[in-house]
Amino acid sequence: MKKSRFWLLLAACALLVVGGCGGGNQTQPSQDQQGADDGAGGGETYNIAISQYVEHPSLDATREGILAALKDAGLEEGVNLTIDYNNAQADATNNLSIAQKIAAADNDLVVAISTPSAMAVVEQVTDRPVVFAAVTDPIDAKLVDNLEKPGGNVTGASDTNPEAITMLMDFIAEHFPNVKTVGIVINEGEPNAVVMANLAEEALAKHGIELVRAAVTNTSEVQQAAESLVGRADALYITLDNVVVSAVDAIIDVANKHKIPFFSSDRDTVEKGAFATVGFKYYDHGYQAGQIVVDILKNGKNPGDIPVSFPDKLDFILNLKAAEAQGIEVTDAMKNAVKDPEANIIE
Repeated sequence: MKKSRFWLLLAACALLVVGGCGGGNQTQPSQDQQGADDGAGGGETYNIAISQYVEHPSLDATREGILAALKDAGLEEGVNLTIDYNNAQADATNNLSIAQKIAAADNDLVVAISTPSAMAVVEQVTDRPVVFAAVTDPIDAKLVDNLEKPGGNVTGASDTNPEAITMLMDFIAEHFPNVKTVGIVINEGEPNAVVMANLAEEALAKHGIELVRAAVTNTSEVQQAAESLVGRADALYITLDNVVVSAVDAIIDVANKHKIPFFSSDRDTVEKGAFATVGFKYYDHGYQAGQIVVDILKNGKNPGDIPVSFPDKLDFILNLKAAEAQGIEVTDAMKNAVKDPEANIIE
């Protein structure tokens, strides 16, 4: 399917985003939600498997949001829910083995967190519902071929909105006039990273700014790749690239040492030390995915009839301490780009 069709469909689907992702009550399910258990047969129990590609703040927050949505709906691990949690530790062989193990097990539903995990799970699990999360481009990854009505046994939540990438690149062009090249550390083997990098490259090109790539294949190569961009890039940027995000501390160190502005694609990386992003809370994203799981398990919905959801709470997020470390003078114009300064300007 052509990319243009994906983004047109994505825009249409933004109007159909699954509602109520505002975090929810993390500790006490409401009376109405507890009462909804009657529709699940009272004492009915569920088994789900989770495949997560690697541990890093965004994916971990996604998982926490999923579990919170389940708990808010009366599905709690150790009470009426059994969870088989698996982490591939960014290893492709482990990732495939986990998917094969899950396919052979007796689960009511499978959750796949990240694009690599989802691709492996969808290939192996064809006889029960699969819900993905933290996936950038579900069509490019061949998880679904229609965002509004996925069909089959697969649906989920995408963690990107192309507008966010364009907004961030426009921000760089507007507020950093001396930036003529943006360096990106990227694992070209991760489809979501490639899709986002291509979008960034297109957006930057409109401003006459070049995207310079430094490729990696594993986390141990990230620091050297970042250092290779010193002198070649006026700013640094990373996508929702699981290999790169897992070793992002190395990029932060390089950016701070050489006073290079560092931009990311997720809030968690900004909280760790990147300067800015256009993003959302991955907990909220996971909560959206968790609501889809609830719809399937408790409400009997067919995953193929549930539209893929997308983030709908985009805002600029700035880290003022990171700005100081990277030699950035934060102007009032930069701060004015933030809709919710209290939540999204980190001091």
